[in-house]
Amino acid sequence: MSLQGRIEELSQRHRKLDETIQDEQKRPATDTLKLKDLKRQKLRIKEELQNLQAY
Repeated sequence: MSLQGRIEELSQRHRKLDETIQDEQKRPATDTLKLKDLKRQKLRIKEELQNLQAY
């Protein structure tokens, strides 16, 4: 996979996680552990994106 392809894939996953986090926060009984895990995944993707875009 090309560098640009990887960046696009990660960007899509990042947006999808953001939507999932927003949906989870809207629920009356938010699962805090799930929310924490989703945010951690999103942060990892963001860090990887920043590293790839630095090239």
